[in-house]
Amino acid sequence: MVDLILQYQELVPEAGCDEAGRGCLAGPVVAAAVILDPDRPIAALNDSKQLSAKKRAQLREEILEKALCYGIGIVDHLEIDQINILNASILAMHRALEQLRIQPAFILVDGNRFKPYQQIPAVCMVKGDARFASIAAASILAKTHRDQLMTDLHQQYPQYGWEQNQGYPTIAHRKALAEFGTTPHHRLTFQLLARDHQLGLFD
Repeated sequence: MVDLILQYQELVPEAGCDEAGRGCLAGPVVAAAVILDPDRPIAALNDSKQLSAKKRAQLREEILEKALCYGIGIVDHLEIDQINILNASILAMHRALEQLRIQPAFILVDGNRFKPYQQIPAVCMVKGDARFASIAAASILAKTHRDQLMTDLHQQYPQYGWEQNQGYPTIAHRKALAEFGTTPHHRLTFQLLARDHQLGLFD
């Protein structure tokens, strides 16, 4: 079991933020913001990438039950192409924060880039999802929410394997792009094929 830090500083309530889907070729970027209840700890929290899908699903239900509040923010592929993925990731976090029914006094963000939100103090933490409980909770909510969106889209476009790769640039996904072309959900400003042709994956 990983012991995560429950609070970064003294201002309360403190919201943790994280996003999922930044490196994908298709689908939205999804962010979550979570304010945990210090009186209702969640013992098994960890970076979502270190957890199995089954464990993430279990923890998602526990987070939804025990957190003081949470929010989900989504920026779709069209907006990503318009404003770039960095700005889209930050915008998704802002949208998640807007959904909180309790306004945080402090914001703790995974990564190294953020833009001010409503003049609330904030700090970025590289690999914060493996260090702080609120960011870990946000990473789990963002990941599970986005995975479900991509699983739903898989029903319309099964050839791309999104129920397994969630839109990430796996070899199978790239090969499907080479064979079938893009869908209305692909990020057209991303390098969809060129790198794999250079690597000879389709030779």
